[in-house]
Amino acid sequence: MSRQVKAGGVPIGGGAPVTVQSMLNVPSADIAGSVRQAKALEAAGCDIIRAAVPDREAVALIPALKEAVKVPIVADIHFDYRLALEAAAAGVDKIRINPGNIGDSSRVKAVAQACRQRGIPIRIGVNSGSVEKEILAKFGGPTPEALVESALYHASLLEQFDFTDIVLSLKSSTVDSMIKAYELCASRCDYPLHLGVTEAGTLRMGLVKSAIGIGSLLQRGVGDTIRVSLTDDPVQEVAAGRDILRALGLCPGPQLVSCPTCGRTRIDLIAIAQQVEERLASCRKNIKVAVMGCVVNGPGEAREADVGIAGGQGEGLLFRKGQVIRKVPEDQLVDELMKEIEKL
Repeated sequence: MSRQVKAGGVPIGGGAPVTVQSMLNVPSADIAGSVRQAKALEAAGCDIIRAAVPDREAVALIPALKEAVKVPIVADIHFDYRLALEAAAAGVDKIRINPGNIGDSSRVKAVAQACRQRGIPIRIGVNSGSVEKEILAKFGGPTPEALVESALYHASLLEQFDFTDIVLSLKSSTVDSMIKAYELCASRCDYPLHLGVTEAGTLRMGLVKSAIGIGSLLQRGVGDTIRVSLTDDPVQEVAAGRDILRALGLCPGPQLVSCPTCGRTRIDLIAIAQQVEERLASCRKNIKVAVMGCVVNGPGEAREADVGIAGGQGEGLLFRKGQVIRKVPEDQLVDELMKEIEKL
């Protein structure tokens, strides 16, 4: 089991629930727009929000976000250690910075001390495009071994100042390399791990790659916090992250099972299943809900579902644990299903 750190009041690692992160993509100078997006992310269930802090002016974003939302805020900083110091002073909950990129040891020490005094953890983010030249030469490229060595090197720079409130990420755009890197890192240290496939792509392919990479690691007990990186609205990242956790039983909420339809289907099952999915978005009950295409196999195949519907000719059956409750007209199926869910 990994050790535990805390970003604000949210624990990461040490057996704590896996958290879902996302990052603002509104220009940092647009504080009002950033606040609106942060509120949308919080409403979608985001546990930790990261914001780019590319310059001193962007530090003003931190108190604005802290006032607007309750979730922890992470400052994403590259190269300039002074921004890390200012972000810490501004009340940020976590800092993402690579100690090896900020200059000599006095700068690393200053950041470590500022974060220690305020209980701020540091995430070290390594990816296949940021590995040091010497390490690339040693391993012949950004291999999983190279990613791990780079991450542990950066961690060692903080460790020499007795700073160990560290989270590591070792992201690659190649799913197989990402999986191997995190597995290797988990075997070599007990720092909490931030999982993600970097530059995963658009909503469709990015979700597939992230589900494979993040999901397979979580299924093996590797990983403490996740970000699904998508070229899309960050709210979609949160939804995808939640769905991955829910599919693995790591997040409270309903599981929807629905059949792929066949020639026996006589109702608009695709539209019905989509409606049910949308209406379950805010549900936090740990239940299984089935949407099946026909009455021939529906209740039987979905007998383990807490509640479900199975289509017929312009109507459907409402059932619980495989037992039919009553027939319902097609245009009332979703409403009646939701009423049964409310009773559970």
